[in-house]
Amino acid sequence: MLRKFIYFINPISGTKNKEALLQLIKDKTVAQGIAYDILHTRADGDYSFLEQKIKEEAITDIIICGGDGTVNQVSAALQGINVSVGIIPMGSGNGLALTAGIPVDPSKALDLIFTGKTGFIDGFYINNNFSCMLCGLGFDAQVAHDFAAQKKRGLITYVQQTLKNFFSAKPYPFTIHIDGQHIKTDAFFISIANSNQFGNNVTIAPKASIS
Repeated sequence: MLRKFIYFINPISGTKNKEALLQLIKDKTVAQGIAYDILHTRADGDYSFLEQKIKEEAITDIIICGGDGTVNQVSAALQGINVSVGIIPMGSGNGLALTAGIPVDPSKALDLIFTGKTGFIDGFYINNNFSCMLCGLGFDAQVAHDFAAQKKRGLITYVQQTLKNFFSAKPYPFTIHIDGQHIKTDAFFISIANSNQFGNNVTIAPKASIS
């Protein structure tokens, strides 16, 4: 089967040079003889158009160039669609890519996309929202929320937002309904972990597995 790619590039994720990435993608994809299209990610997170586009244009691979948030948003729109998903890690944490053994170097990540084998990973729904990595409630969700509002990205900004929230953090009351059980507890945060880390190899759930 002839492969045909769509590259999704998040222009604000991470700190890497996007112009250099675009040129790298073009050069290496053309060298492979693979037809491709390049799109920017959507600020509104609406990728409902993808199903029709994939069908009409016989797309075989969706390549997401961004961080964990971008991967989660785009992959959520691909449920039930027969297409492979690749990642070029461009975010501040890249937790899912690191868990899956994907190189953070864009050139090496592309080589893996061209020559590697595909496999399945697990996903889950929280309040009808899809996730393939982590779902956080409480402290870590507040940090992620504040981080998303910052103009400057990267690990330093993430650490700054973590420290800012740490000193004002208070426990939240939670009620969890799962498998017929009802659990009430106070906690600073709760993480539902499909992958084992937040990102940057900061492990939160050592026994978690994406497959």
